[in-house]
Amino acid sequence: MSSILTNNGAMVALQTLKSINRNLAETQSQISTGKSVANAKDNAAVWAISKVMESDVQGFKGISDSLNLGESTVAVARQASETVADLLTQMKGKIVAAQEENVDRAKIQTDIAALRDQITSVTNAAQFNGLNLLSNTEKEAGSGLVNVLSSLDRSSTGVTASNIAVNKQDLGTGASAVSGTAITTAETATATNSRMTGTALAATTLTGAATAPTTSITISSVEAGFGYSAALTGGAGAFATGWNVTGTAADGIRYVARDGDTTADVAQGLADSFNKYAEAFEAANPGVAGLDGVRATVSGTTITFTGSTETGDNFGIQVSGYGAAGNTIGGGLEDVSGIDVTTDAGVTSALSSIESLIQTSIDSAAAFGSVQGRIETQATFIQSLSDSLKSGIGTLVDADMEEASARLQALQVQQQLGVQALSIANQAPQSLLSLFR
Repeated sequence: MSSILTNNGAMVALQTLKSINRNLAETQSQISTGKSVANAKDNAAVWAISKVMESDVQGFKGISDSLNLGESTVAVARQASETVADLLTQMKGKIVAAQEENVDRAKIQTDIAALRDQITSVTNAAQFNGLNLLSNTEKEAGSGLVNVLSSLDRSSTGVTASNIAVNKQDLGTGASAVSGTAITTAETATATNSRMTGTALAATTLTGAATAPTTSITISSVEAGFGYSAALTGGAGAFATGWNVTGTAADGIRYVARDGDTTADVAQGLADSFNKYAEAFEAANPGVAGLDGVRATVSGTTITFTGSTETGDNFGIQVSGYGAAGNTIGGGLEDVSGIDVTTDAGVTSALSSIESLIQTSIDSAAAFGSVQGRIETQATFIQSLSDSLKSGIGTLVDADMEEASARLQALQVQQQLGVQALSIANQAPQSLLSLFR
């Protein structure tokens, strides 16, 4: 049946042409934007995934900048630490030369003082963008640690930031001090001002015959900014008066904890200070009975003191913590200020001290070198990860240009045929006029 009111052929041709035009518009959009999924309307799920990945890529750009800044900061500190190690090595050469009596020790001391001042200049200048990793004398918690943003970790629960921790390595030459209210043996571990627990609060006096008694204390709790002193007391007649160091006078055998210090760090610091004091006193008081061989050794957090072989009462040790008020945290190389080769006792003490100072600077340089290598590795990984994410995003949303080109040609042909088909269909009702002639 033919009808002048309903042209089914024209409707079919029109729908086909509209479909061709939509496909042609989509293909032309892909060619112009280069994307098969340019907005959420094209493919909501794929578009959402791509946008999340794009945000991560943008975040990794910021992380890359952070890593570059962190690497530069650590590189400055590493270079300065290596320079300080070289200067201390030169200082050791001067100290060794001073061991000879037939030299001008005053002039050698002048050279040592110049090297010491140069070390101070290097450590003070070793900053990048205002951050100096060779200074750790603040008392605030967290002041000894610098975090470098290294990654964004996405999981089902959200996004978290990862950091590379850079510990400050103090190489300052300033001196430390211990002052304030002492923590007594009567205090318990839970006392408000107690900064030490366990046997560290116990004083032990040993007695014995001609044997070498020992006693040990364990450092079990520390807090940044607090000073710790080892009080040494000799038994009756065992030591010279000057050897006894008790109460706040124990400033000669002390260590002030820095942020980030562990109980083992405080134990080692106290032992080093004790041995330095003992060696200096013995050098200044040769032949004094009861002093030979009194030394401290460290195993973990336990300091063990070995005594002399003097008969009768020997010695007692008590470690006390001192309140933070008035404390000054000295630099890691503070002992360099005490090197004096103008005397026989000073020459002997200096040779012992310089080895520890050199090792401190070497350890600092090694620590910075290790962290710098890790940051470089992470920076390379972040760059590779960003490239992989960009490639993944492209796989999801980028248009296949070869396919789009071939499809465009086909659709243009289909469009021309569709127009012709619609034109033919629109002419069909005119054939009905011949029925009424």
